[in-house]
Amino acid sequence: MDLAANPYSPGSGLRPKVLSGRRAELEAFHLMIARTTLRRPNRGMVLTGLRGVGKTVLLNVLRAQADHHGWLTVQLEGRPEGRGREEVRDRLSRELIVAARRHHGRHPGPRFAEALSTIQSFSVPVGPGGVSAGVDLQGGRANSGRLDVDLEELVADLSEPLGAEESAFGLFIDEMQDLDPDLMSAIITVQHIAGQREWPFYLICAGLPNLPATLSAARSSAERLFDYRSIGPLSREAAGDALARPAKEVGAAFEPEALEALVSATGGYPYFIQEFGQAMWEVAPSTPFTAEDADLAIQRGWAQLDAGFFPARWGRATRREREYMSAMAQDGDGPSSTGDLAARLGVTASTLGPTRAQLLHKGMIYAPDHGKVAFTVPGMAGYIARQSAA
Repeated sequence: MDLAANPYSPGSGLRPKVLSGRRAELEAFHLMIARTTLRRPNRGMVLTGLRGVGKTVLLNVLRAQADHHGWLTVQLEGRPEGRGREEVRDRLSRELIVAARRHHGRHPGPRFAEALSTIQSFSVPVGPGGVSAGVDLQGGRANSGRLDVDLEELVADLSEPLGAEESAFGLFIDEMQDLDPDLMSAIITVQHIAGQREWPFYLICAGLPNLPATLSAARSSAERLFDYRSIGPLSREAAGDALARPAKEVGAAFEPEALEALVSATGGYPYFIQEFGQAMWEVAPSTPFTAEDADLAIQRGWAQLDAGFFPARWGRATRREREYMSAMAQDGDGPSSTGDLAARLGVTASTLGPTRAQLLHKGMIYAPDHGKVAFTVPGMAGYIARQSAA
């Protein structure tokens, strides 16, 4: 096979050639855009799911649609540790100014010019110096130093000109669960106010399965402010389409047994589909791809995942955290009972509390229910089992 023609692209946030199985989410966002055009109220959107299900790709696609329809958009990614708090706020400041200048270039006028002044004023206390909106500061708006107040004033001043254009301000945030609590609370508060006052401001975010609980903990009203959508693995039909259609577009095909084998191996996870599809392209000498090709591709695909995808998480774990996850792996992809884990490790459940908390903080596990934990990475249990057998 011509390696340069490989239609598969495993990688973080890389859009596949075929975005299969996400029609419901795309249609829901199309409706949000249509209602915004009619100046009808909307809710924000929250996408949740395990790592590797394509949340980042979907978030990027939604932002591109918003850009296409003339929205002012800003995209951020939550960061959990170290200078994450400052880095995210700096990026918010810079991206706001860049987005506003770009939008003003497309929609010049005095109303939006006034909003530019508020954006520049907001950026002074929140973000770094050295970035200018290209306007003189008028003073008095969005520069109190209180994040919740300033963000509210910012959105208020943007809402009038954007509403007149039948547009909106879309804030797209990936890894939302890692946003610092103050910024998270401020954004949710403003989303609440925006809904009440019919301001065209929408938070569209993505994160791990624990994100809804994190948002509710930040603001008790959060459960009513968003359209929550759980993003899971693709159906067998959609997974088959995501594998077969890109190959067909470049003149290749799968024998039915080969396609079925790859679909089963991927579990329907979009990242795995790209990894195994690429492996198939690399090992198959010709098309159509056979069952023998599929066996070799599956071996190669798991080897690639074991070399990068899984170790990136496993390598961040301490010895005790690895022991905890090894005990979890006995339940496959879970979930696991915290009481059972304590029994397996020969300790009390309270003794494991700090280890569990650290793994939750690192985003390696989540709590799907009280007294339960599960891996955030699909296939992690199998990886751990393979390491134990090595």
